Amino acid sequence: MHTSISTSRTRTRRTARAAAAALAGALAFSLSACGGDDNSGNEGGGGTDETATTVTLPKLDGETLEVAAVWTGPEQANFKKVLEEFEKRTGAKVTFVPAQDPIVNFLGSKIAGGAPPDIAMLPQVGAIQQAVDKGWAKPVGPEAQEQLSKNYSQGWQDLGKVDGKQYGVYYKAANKSLIWYNTQVFENAGAEEPKTWEDLLATAQTIYDSGVTPFSIGGADGWTLTDWFENVYLSQAGPEKYDQLAKHEIKWTDPSVTEALTTLAQIWGKQEYIAGGASGALQTEFPASVTQTFTGGDQPKAGMVFEGDFVQVNIAETDAEVGTDAKVFAFPKVGDTEPVVSGGDAAVILQDSKAAQALATFLASPDAATIQAKLGGYLSPNKNVDPSAYPNAVQQEMAKSLVAAGDDFRFDMSDQAPQAFGGTPGKGEWKALQDFLKNPKDIKGTQEQLEADAAAAYGD
Repeated sequence: MHTSISTSRTRTRRTARAAAAALAGALAFSLSACGGDDNSGNEGGGGTDETATTVTLPKLDGETLEVAAVWTGPEQANFKKVLEEFEKRTGAKVTFVPAQDPIVNFLGSKIAGGAPPDIAMLPQVGAIQQAVDKGWAKPVGPEAQEQLSKNYSQGWQDLGKVDGKQYGVYYKAANKSLIWYNTQVFENAGAEEPKTWEDLLATAQTIYDSGVTPFSIGGADGWTLTDWFENVYLSQAGPEKYDQLAKHEIKWTDPSVTEALTTLAQIWGKQEYIAGGASGALQTEFPASVTQTFTGGDQPKAGMVFEGDFVQVNIAETDAEVGTDAKVFAFPKVGDTEPVVSGGDAAVILQDSKAAQALATFLASPDAATIQAKLGGYLSPNKNVDPSAYPNAVQQEMAKSLVAAGDDFRFDMSDQAPQAFGGTPGKGEWKALQDFLKNPKDIKGTQEQLEADAAAAYGD
C-alpha cells in the first residue's frame, strides 16, 4: 500500500492566482522581440568556468558517485555538464545512471541487487514519500540545508520534506501551463493567441480550416495527458477542489471531474484536431510531439503542442528558433483564472556519504543551476540564479515568473499521488487518460476507472 503525501506539505500549495498573474504578465510582452537570441540552447553554456563559485565543496579525490534519473537526450547531456563541473571542483568521479519509469520500481530493483545509486533525481513528490517510507532516503546534511534556506522559497523546501525532515533538493522546476505554436502556421491562418478555452477552440478551428491539424499530442507518454487534465481542472474547478482531488479527499467520480473531462473532450473528441488522430497520438512520444510541430516548413503535422517550458530542448533539435519560429502562450483559462501547474525533480540521497552530501549541496546552489540554465530548456526554482543566465528572453521571463510566484503555485497533481496511480506507465491515471483519449465519449467509465485505481493506490 502506498502512502499519500503528508498534509503539512500539501498546505504549501496555495492559491495559484498570484502565479497566474505573474505568468500572464511575463507572457504578455511581445515574444516577437525574443527571436534570434538562441536556437540551439547551447550559447554561453559551453564554458562552465564562467560560473561564479558561491558554494564551498570538499576535496573528494578518489571518491565515486552514481546519479540516477529518467532524463534522456539533450536533458541528460546538459545535466552531465553540471556533474562534470562537480567533478572538476571536487576531484570525485560521477557516473550518470539512466533510469526507467516508474523510477521507484527501478530503484527497488537496484537496491534489491545491492547496487543502489548514491543519488536519485525523483520526478514525483509521491516518490520522495515512498523512498522515505521504504527506508531508502537519507536526510540532507547542514551544508545542503544551508543552501536550500538561502536559495529557495519555503514552498519549494517543503515539497522535499517528509514529516518535517528535509530529504529532497528540488533542482529542476517546470511551468506546465504553456502551449507552444508554429508562428508560420498561425500567420498563414490569420490565427491569434487565445486567452480563454473558447478562444482556443476557435483558434483550433481556424488552424484546421487553413489545412493544418491544430494539435500534436504525445499520448504514448501518459504524463502529458495528466498535464492536460490538471490545467483544465485547476482553472475550471479552482484551487480548493484541486487540492482535495490531489489528496483524494473527493472522489474521481465527483461532478467537477465530469465537467473537466467533458471540456477536454471538446478537443480530444475531434479526431481531425489531433495529428494522427487518437491512434496516432497514442503512438507518439513526447519528444516527437514537439519536433513534428516545428518541422515540415509551413505544413508541419500540427500547429500547436501543449507542454512545459522544457519543450525548448526538443525545439532546439529542429531548425525552428524560439521567439521567432516557435512562440508560446499561457494555457488559456477555462474558468476564472489561467492555471499555473508546476512540476519538478528533486535530488534524494540513497547512500549517505561525504561525497553524496557534497553533490546534494552543489545541486542546491546557484552554481549548479546556472550551468544548466545557460544550456536552455531548463528552469530552476533557485531564486538566486541570475535570470541573465538563461539563453533567451522567453526563458528569462519564465524564470522571473517562477521566482516571483514564490509559494503561490499548484504542484503537478499526478506527481503528488502515490506512484502506482500518478506515475506508472500503463497503469492508473496515465492508462485511464490514454483510454479516454481513445474513447472520449466514455466519461462515466473513465471516472469509475480513475476512482477504482486511486482508491487502491491511496489505500482507501
